[in-house]
Amino acid sequence: MTPPESRRADTPDASPVAVAREFLRAVRVGPNAGVDVGAARDRLAALDPDDLEALDADERLAFWLNAYNAAAGDALLSDPDRFENRGRFFSAPLVTVAGEALSLDAMEHGILRGSQWKYGLGYVPDPFPSAFVRRHRLADRDCRIHFALNCGAASCPAVLAYDGETVDAALDAAAEEYLRSETVVEGGTAYVPRHLLWYRGDFGGGSGIRRLLDEYGFVDPDAVSRIRYREYDWSLALDAFRE
Repeated sequence: MTPPESRRADTPDASPVAVAREFLRAVRVGPNAGVDVGAARDRLAALDPDDLEALDADERLAFWLNAYNAAAGDALLSDPDRFENRGRFFSAPLVTVAGEALSLDAMEHGILRGSQWKYGLGYVPDPFPSAFVRRHRLADRDCRIHFALNCGAASCPAVLAYDGETVDAALDAAAEEYLRSETVVEGGTAYVPRHLLWYRGDFGGGSGIRRLLDEYGFVDPDAVSRIRYREYDWSLALDAFRE
């Protein structure tokens, strides 16, 4: 008889965060490496909603970041033409999580942003979230998610695998890296990523944006008098989803 310890060692971690990480890893490694992406996707679909609800705040954050990036990468690597109709790409269900078919919009604006209207600049809540979103959404918005979510566009940030124990430090690193690569200061004007305009309320408005840039050391408040928002490059770029 196989000892219990051996059985446990051979059994994949069934915790929700581990399942989402494994799905992301499967997408990035791909079937050419002998990894069954479909099986990883099925494990995400088969999760128990009660187990998702039992996650603490950091675990919930890590889970949904991984699930979003994995779903986006899975969809685009299998069919890049999806990106030609971005409205449908974001709004159509792309992945099943705990028995619920979810779109990228539902995961980002419904769950990760706590039921915010997509076009409300971070100031307008969605008045009609689904029952699933109400049950699993994060209680507090973390503006750093905008430096971690990748929808396949060239201006998107890098794709990382997150876990509950280190998600806070990892998001700080992701924010610093993205801001460093996307912020340009010239003649008293800081040209910053478009995210800071699209989700202005998530960042605490104009003063919050300045505090964020100062916190990460990219703007000297005494030297920068204007903030301008860079254009977003929507060209399809899938290298972030490959290893």
